[in-house]
Amino acid sequence: MPRVLAQESSAAPREDGKGGSRRSSWGMLVTAGVGGTLVALYAVVTPFVTPALRRVCLPFVPATAAQIQNVLKMLENRSGSLVDIGSGDGRIVIAAAKKGFKAVGYELNPWLVWYSRYRAWRDGVHQNTKFYISDLWKVSFSRYTNVVVFGVPQMMPQLEKKLEEELECDARIIACRFPFPCWIPDRTIGDGIDTVWAYDLKHDLKHPGCETKSLEITPETES
Repeated sequence: MPRVLAQESSAAPREDGKGGSRRSSWGMLVTAGVGGTLVALYAVVTPFVTPALRRVCLPFVPATAAQIQNVLKMLENRSGSLVDIGSGDGRIVIAAAKKGFKAVGYELNPWLVWYSRYRAWRDGVHQNTKFYISDLWKVSFSRYTNVVVFGVPQMMPQLEKKLEEELECDARIIACRFPFPCWIPDRTIGDGIDTVWAYDLKHDLKHPGCETKSLEITPETES
């Protein structure tokens, strides 16, 4: 009897050891799974909230439904090509495409561009939309007649000069959230963060005394 008891008592720790080893393995697997999930989530989410443009801090802030509707109102009776500068998740581009525009978005954040392409495909307008991964300061917008901008105050003066130099005289620029510093808007819609300003280059856009580079007028434009 003592011998049997001794054998049983000596076997018990070995069983506990196996159980503890199994529990430890499961714990490591769970920890690894949770850690992997967090890393993957960080990799996906971080590009959505980091600055989308290099020269200024421009985090991704989705356009509101009211902003989109106000932009579409500014596009009424307009035609031609459209570009959204800093297109984010593609909401403006997709909404414009549904109204018949050939719409293009430029966005530095690759995750947002891929997501925009997916949304355009999901909404059935992928044939009328294009999204490019690009820094806006390295792109010429000369071929577009409708330009939508979601900017921040510190980028607007330089962007104002860039658009003046590149766009044709029949172009319309639509600014959301923040107006251009020296241009006089032809029309304003909305309140607060949903305010939208429309500027037509065929008009004299300048505030008196503004020191920005003027649009170079060609003979065709003067006539």
